[in-house]
Amino acid sequence: MKLTLLFSLLLLTILNAKTSDFSVILNQPFDSALFDVTEDYDRTITAVGFSKDFKKNSHVSKSYTNAFDYLSSISDKYGSQMHIVKVNTKAKVLFSKIAQLSKFNKAIAVVKTPANGYFIGGYTLDGELLVTKLDANANIIYTKTFGTKNYDRMNNLILLSDGGVLAIGSSVTTRSRQDNLFETGLGNNDIFITRFSKNGKKLWSKKYGTPHDDEGIDAVEAKDGSIIVVSTTSYDKHRNVTLMRINENGNRIWLKHYKSDTLAIPTKIIRLRDNNFILSVIQYNDIQKEHIRLIKFDLYRNVLIDKEVFTSYPSGIKDIKEFSDGTFIAVGYVKDIQNTDALAMIFDSNLVMLTQEHYGNENYDIFNAVTILHNSQAAVVGIYTDEDSQESNMWITKLNRDATMAQISTHISNFYTRLCEIFKEEIDAKQIRIREDLSIEFIDKRLYFSVGKYALTKTQQIFIDKFSKKLIPFLYANRDVIKTLEVNGHTSSEWKSSDFTDRYLNNEKLSMERSYSTLSYIFKTQSASTQTWLSKVFKGSGVSYSKSVMFNNEEDKEKSRRVTFKIILK
Repeated sequence: MKLTLLFSLLLLTILNAKTSDFSVILNQPFDSALFDVTEDYDRTITAVGFSKDFKKNSHVSKSYTNAFDYLSSISDKYGSQMHIVKVNTKAKVLFSKIAQLSKFNKAIAVVKTPANGYFIGGYTLDGELLVTKLDANANIIYTKTFGTKNYDRMNNLILLSDGGVLAIGSSVTTRSRQDNLFETGLGNNDIFITRFSKNGKKLWSKKYGTPHDDEGIDAVEAKDGSIIVVSTTSYDKHRNVTLMRINENGNRIWLKHYKSDTLAIPTKIIRLRDNNFILSVIQYNDIQKEHIRLIKFDLYRNVLIDKEVFTSYPSGIKDIKEFSDGTFIAVGYVKDIQNTDALAMIFDSNLVMLTQEHYGNENYDIFNAVTILHNSQAAVVGIYTDEDSQESNMWITKLNRDATMAQISTHISNFYTRLCEIFKEEIDAKQIRIREDLSIEFIDKRLYFSVGKYALTKTQQIFIDKFSKKLIPFLYANRDVIKTLEVNGHTSSEWKSSDFTDRYLNNEKLSMERSYSTLSYIFKTQSASTQTWLSKVFKGSGVSYSKSVMFNNEEDKEKSRRVTFKIILK
C-alpha cells in the first residue's frame, strides 16, 4: 500500500506565556497536540503531533431530504492530521505544516536522518501504520503505509544505527479462519514491530506476545545491535510490564514478564552511556494514585536500581533523557484536585530526584517528550490549554539544565556565568542559590522571614546591602539588555485556622508586603541616576504560597517565608 502525503502551510496564532520565556503556544481552531521533538543540525527545533482539519465535501451541491443522511455524508470530513512545526533559537516559528492524507491520522514520533531530514511515524485513525521520510524542509521523499488487515496502532518510531527505523506498537487479533497465524495473532492484542531500511524497504514485520492483551510501548537498540522492547501485558484487572530482547532480525532472545498486584504502565526506555538501560513506569498504589518508578537494568535482565519516586500529587513521566554527566531530565504531568500541570524533573545518576518544576495554566497541561540540545538545555513539547478553554494547543518550550524555563535572550548564558562569578563568596557560603533562569534565592535561614512578619531584620538589611552593592551595579552596567528585575515575596501556606479564602488573601497580602519592604530598601540606597533606571525595570509582586519550598514531599514552611529575585533579559 502506498499513499501520497502532501503538507500544506497552516496559518496559526502564536501566544507566549512571557515574551522573555522560550514558550511557544500554537493556538489552532480545534484540538491539537505535540508528541515528539528533535533538534536539527542548524540548532532549530522540530516537533510533530496533530491538529484537526476538515476535508472538502465532494457532494456540496447534493440536496438531502433526511437530516440523518446529511450527517452521514459529512461524518468522515473532520478529524486529525499530522502536523510538523519548526522553531528557531529565538522561538520564532519557521514553518507549521499540516498533512493532507486521504485518511485522518496522527504523528507520534520524529527522528533525524543523517541528511538533516526526518522520519515521522504515525497511524491512521482506521488502523493503518505510517512511516514518512522528509527532507530538511519537510518535503516528502516517500511514504510507507503498512500493517495487518486488523486495527493497528504505532506507539513509537526508533532510529537505528544503520540509518533505518523500527516501528513499535500493537495489532488487534482476528479469529478469521482465512487469516494465517501472523494475521490472527497470539492473544487479544499483540506487540507489533516492523523494521525499515534507511531507503524505506520493509525488512521484516512480526508479532509477539502472550494469550493475553499485549501492547508494544517503546524499544531501544543495544550496543550489539539487538533490541530491547518494553510492552504491557493485561489480564483480569492487571496491567504489568513485559521486557523482551530480540536480535536484529526480530528473533526473540529472551522475554521477562514482571507481575505486580498494582497497575504498572511503562512509558519510555532509553540506552545509557554505560550501555545499560533506564525504564520509566507509571506505578499505581492501592488507592489508584499514580507515582513514578525508574528501573535501571543491564542487557541480561539484571536490575541495577529500582527507584520509586513519591510526590505530593499523582505524577507520571512520559519521557526521560540522559545528560552527558549521567544526570537525567524527565518530563510528564502532575495532577491536583483542580487541574493537571506539565512536570519537569532532574535526577542524579542514582535516580535520586534533585528538583522538580511545574508549568502550565489552571487547566490541562502536559509535557509529552523531551530532547537534550547541544548546549545542555532541553526542548520539550506537549499540550497547553488556555484558561477556561476546552481545546488543547500545541506547546513547545525550552528548559535549562535545572528544569527552569529558558529565556529567549542570547545573553543569558554569559549572564548566568558572570552572576556566579560575582556571587561566588555567597554561593560557597550557602547564602544564595543562582539558577539558570537567572532567578536568585536566599537560602541562609537567617534571611527567612518569621511567621507573619514582613519588616526586614537587621541581619536581613546587612545582607541585602552587601547583595545589592554587587547586583545593581552589574545590572546597571548591562542595562541595555535588562528588561525586568523582579522581587517576589513568598509565604508558607498556613494561617492559623482561617478558611481557604482568608488564608489565601492574608498570605497574598503578606507576600506583597515582603516584596515591597525588600524592593523599597534596595531602591532607597541607590543614586538618583540608578533610581531613575530602576523605576523602569523594578517589579515587585507577591505570590502567596503558590511556590512553597518542598522537601521530601512536605512543605518546608521556614524556607517558604522568603523573597526571590529574577532577572529577565531583552
